[in-house]
Amino acid sequence: MNQIINMLDAKTSLSKLVQALENGTETEFIIARNGRPAARLVPLTHARVDRGRRIGIANGRFAVPDDIDVSNPEVLDLLKGR
Repeated sequence: MNQIINMLDAKTSLSKLVQALENGTETEFIIARNGRPAARLVPLTHARVDRGRRIGIANGRFAVPDDIDVSNPEVLDLLKGR
């Protein structure tokens, strides 16, 4: 069910509104300004990321050289336009 919330109430209870969307107790909120609908707050269903696989995702895809600072003077010269 769409609930119409005025702007002030939406600002003061934003975390509760987002929690209700995340829990699935609400599907959307309509935010009104001066009694007129102005925006819609809905959950992001496609933005869920498996955060457990995030660390080490590039493991084995490239090798880090033993001395990563060996090119610093050359890079500095390039940045300074020499």
